[in-house]
Amino acid sequence: MIAVPVTLSESLGKRSGLAANNSGKKGRKRSEGLHNFHKTPAIPAADPTPLLEARRRLTPAAIARSFRAFSRPFMKTFSAKASEVPRKWWLIDAKDQVLGRVAVKAANLLRGKEKSVFTPHVDTGDFVIVVNADKVRVTGKKEEQKSFMSFSGYVGGHKSENVRARRVRHPELLIERAVRGMIPHNRLGRSVYRKLKVYRGEDHPHAAQQPSAVKLR
Repeated sequence: MIAVPVTLSESLGKRSGLAANNSGKKGRKRSEGLHNFHKTPAIPAADPTPLLEARRRLTPAAIARSFRAFSRPFMKTFSAKASEVPRKWWLIDAKDQVLGRVAVKAANLLRGKEKSVFTPHVDTGDFVIVVNADKVRVTGKKEEQKSFMSFSGYVGGHKSENVRARRVRHPELLIERAVRGMIPHNRLGRSVYRKLKVYRGEDHPHAAQQPSAVKLR
């Protein structure tokens, strides 16, 4: 066997060629793998008909109907209109009745809370007449101990009086201020408050409205 002399440049060239061939093969394999990965054929979806039929057999008819009911549109929320609400007139006799009970009943009638069309942000109430305001009763020692204070904003403008003094001076204020504190303190409350009519004695000028009497406990 005869040895053929090989120069250094030829040996380096052969090695670089082999390395290039190997790197090219690896690169082609890697690119072909990525290309094949992105182009993998999608698995065909199974036919859902047997599954749906099995679910229909397992689900009772009543439950199925209840599920279908949720897909229907829900009933809209009712909101009354103040111009369409019929107004009635009520008469409350405050003689020997507790002040708090009279005020609560009057406030509920003014707001319309006892109606089926009651809407919190709409005036759905009726007119209320309160008579015998000077004969309303307070419990405990409120006749002497309960005081009402007012301040005009000027120096010396502070005024205070108890229930007995107010009953003598202006008994209508006893009921009016109690009802005022039980209705909203805003524009709605001001419109509701105008429907309250309070009188010192038994007489009132609203006989033409034919008010209905209200019995308190």
